[in-house]
Amino acid sequence: MFLSELQKGECGKIIKINSDSVLKARFSSFGITRGSIAYIIEQTISKNTIEIRIQNTKIALRISEAKTIEVEKSECKI
Repeated sequence: MFLSELQKGECGKIIKINSDSVLKARFSSFGITRGSIAYIIEQTISKNTIEIRIQNTKIALRISEAKTIEVEKSECKI
């Protein structure tokens, strides 16, 4: 499943990032790396952007970017 498929309030463990090296480097700078747990904070009404939290960092991603991140649904430890 992809990060874009998670709903508000759900968590996913990042297992793979399927993007070019530039986008992977950008994700890495935000802490979006394999093994990290992403929590979906909010989705925009138009469903083209999601707000996630990884560790203590909040990040807004385009859905097209979130579709490149494979996740395994996991329990949230908030």
